[in-house]
Amino acid sequence: MNKNAAINFILHNARPLELAIYKYLFENGSNQAVVDELSKFQNSDGGFGNALEPDFFNPNSSPIATNDAIITLCRVKALNRDSDIVKGIVRYLESHDSFDEDKKRWLFAIDSNRDYPHAIWWEKKGDGISGFNPSISLAAFLICYSNRASLYEEIIKEGFEYLENDEEVSGDSLKCFLLTYELLKTNGIIDIIDLEHFKDLLCKAIDNSICKDIEKYGIEYVPMPSDFFSGTYSEFITPETKTLIAAEKDVLGKLQMEDGGFDITWKWYTPYPEFEQARAWWRPRITVEKLLFNEVQI
Repeated sequence: MNKNAAINFILHNARPLELAIYKYLFENGSNQAVVDELSKFQNSDGGFGNALEPDFFNPNSSPIATNDAIITLCRVKALNRDSDIVKGIVRYLESHDSFDEDKKRWLFAIDSNRDYPHAIWWEKKGDGISGFNPSISLAAFLICYSNRASLYEEIIKEGFEYLENDEEVSGDSLKCFLLTYELLKTNGIIDIIDLEHFKDLLCKAIDNSICKDIEKYGIEYVPMPSDFFSGTYSEFITPETKTLIAAEKDVLGKLQMEDGGFDITWKWYTPYPEFEQARAWWRPRITVEKLLFNEVQI
């Protein structure tokens, strides 16, 4: 890939948030600049919305957007228990907004998503729950940054047992499991589940999840090595994934567009005309991920 062209694309097209993330990761920028930009997506209830994830424009707080904010804070090492942004997230999650008290899960999709431009997968179907996405990582966040509660420990234990039973886990859900591992490990929480065994299960799940058909990389919406190993989670790289990482690196140059950026691999299949705006916001974010992935050592 042409690294300079990718950087130039990001500098000229990224939203202020993604630009701050890029500068933190590649130009010794401050994580406070990332926090300042991320805070603009936070609502008064402490949750996140406002197109933080650019494929749904819902301004209202949702568990999935809040989880995305936690991922960003974790990535830039800004999960400070005493910070206003973290206190706000705790307040939102502990309110149990968009939490199913019977099934003990946060919702993946909320009703009000339908009222704003969105990709079709953000429309609430049935109970709005999608396995452990994002419930397991939100539970881990509360255990680490608020008071521990048996309810949240139970969610983590159930997710752990789910992996133990060799149940299939999608790529997006796996990212929640990986974030859970990172949060528990970083905060020294070792008495809920066996973290070493959890790590082994996650390595196996990642190996099973990554698409083995290299021809589909960047063409179809399939889990690729770069979905997991873009500056994070290198400890989960196995001999099996090393081959696929090398294969994806080989095709990066072919997937890079003339403007230096990388493109999304999906449509959003709803009638809202704002799709091109969503695409324009997503592309720099994806390009940052590809830059990070290109530096993975194997």
